[in-house]
Amino acid sequence: MILARRTSMYMILIALATLFISPFGWLVITALKNTSELAAYPLHWTPDKWQWSNFSRALTQIPYLAYARNSLTIAVIYSVLVTLSSAWAGFGFARLRARGKGFLFGVLLSTMMMPAMITLIPTYIIFAKTGMVDTYWPWVLWGLSGAPYLIFLFRQFFANMPRELEEAAIIDGCGYGRIFWRIFLPQSWPVLATSLVLSFTWTWGDYIAPSLLLSADHTTLAVAVATEYVTPSTGAPINNLLAAGAVMYIIPVLLLFLVLQKGFVTGSSTSGLK
Repeated sequence: MILARRTSMYMILIALATLFISPFGWLVITALKNTSELAAYPLHWTPDKWQWSNFSRALTQIPYLAYARNSLTIAVIYSVLVTLSSAWAGFGFARLRARGKGFLFGVLLSTMMMPAMITLIPTYIIFAKTGMVDTYWPWVLWGLSGAPYLIFLFRQFFANMPRELEEAAIIDGCGYGRIFWRIFLPQSWPVLATSLVLSFTWTWGDYIAPSLLLSADHTTLAVAVATEYVTPSTGAPINNLLAAGAVMYIIPVLLLFLVLQKGFVTGSSTSGLK
């Protein structure tokens, strides 16, 4: 009975894993087809000859590495700044006493329900009037302002740390700044890993903000992959090169997740769910 139940569970898990992986598998297969196979009817499920050269063509068809450098710059700037600012704000909500702190935390949580699109146009107008369009300053300011969900994660983690650590540090003459940098922040590496993975992924995969704020020369890889793999004469998309570019576009996020996977899982289970 137990064996049958366990076998059924594994079969369901394998079916779900196949279902979720299948879009990526189809993307890889599309990247390895030639143009005639993409247009063929009936459908060719696998290419007759694997076109590995599509990946090198995708790198040279557009200035791929230059766009990747732009994406990496923005993603690193934003993820580092928003992680530190969110950790500092979460520490304040968790450990400091102040009148109205609970109300402010409630207001912060309520902003998580607000779609980002609502604030994008007003912030674009502010950046346009202050001369920050076509620069990376918007991502610096967004990073310094923190992110409500990440502040919530850090607040939950810091709130569960023993009070004795803070009291011992105060007796030794530490202020709250040193307590945060020397004791609490190093202890929060699982949440730091979670925050870095989430914020890097948000920025790396963002299409709307770069297309609105950056020119074609400074735009990111997400915008370039979606718009620049086209035939010059007709403007029709070159689907196999687009798929090859998309496959390579995913690799940095996968590598970051694999490196920080242990901290990401631990941070999610010890902060957000408590």
